Amino acid sequence: MFDAERVKNECVAWIRDFFEKNGPGCNAVVGISGGKDSSVTAALCVEALGRDRVIGVLMPNGVQHDIDMAELLVRHLGIKSYTVNIKDAVDGVTGSIPFELSEQSRQNLPPRIRMATLYAVSQSNNGRVANTCNLSEDWVGYSTRYGDSVGDFSPLSRLVVREVKAIGRLLGLPDVLVDKAPADGLCGKTDEDNLGFTYAELDRYIREGEIDDLSKKENIDRRHRNNLFKLELMPSFEPEI
Repeated sequence: MFDAERVKNECVAWIRDFFEKNGPGCNAVVGISGGKDSSVTAALCVEALGRDRVIGVLMPNGVQHDIDMAELLVRHLGIKSYTVNIKDAVDGVTGSIPFELSEQSRQNLPPRIRMATLYAVSQSNNGRVANTCNLSEDWVGYSTRYGDSVGDFSPLSRLVVREVKAIGRLLGLPDVLVDKAPADGLCGKTDEDNLGFTYAELDRYIREGEIDDLSKKENIDRRHRNNLFKLELMPSFEPEI
């Protein structure tokens, strides 16, 4: 049984300890999508540091149909926030590259520009950037390298989706944020549409080692193998000196 209260309290203490060691008095800077991961991360930071030390950054790419969910979270937590529309930056980079970008490049460019935006906000506001990825996403590589996969501290990266949701409910977040279908807000599809399996199936496979559909098991295993490099440090040449 997952003890949400114990893990939540331990995570809050861990965040406090991180800031004591890596920037006493600094602010937590969180990219706010309106989904469960950014919502729970921001709420944990508020409990750990106080709402005056948490800054939310909303980063639509043009028109974002669910931006109201991000705005709801900011109001619910009572935190300071900035809205930075990244469309001009995305269009500027895309238009300046002298060839047609691949579809994958087009999808990964906005998350990387979002992370550059978060660090710009952070450095100008005495901040530390929160990574909002969870273990389920990381397991199958559902993140953009040097985009949403990075940050200065990571409260959720050892928790699967169902555990993140349990902590979100314990923190008193609105159900609409905890249970919102996960999506990147960029490609128009949900995460589960793109992956080909549900997070419930993935969580069960990670935690219990059980899965009913062997084709989905093969899909998960393949994604896990192919994306392990995202979780590793950059390889470095070690000369014999």
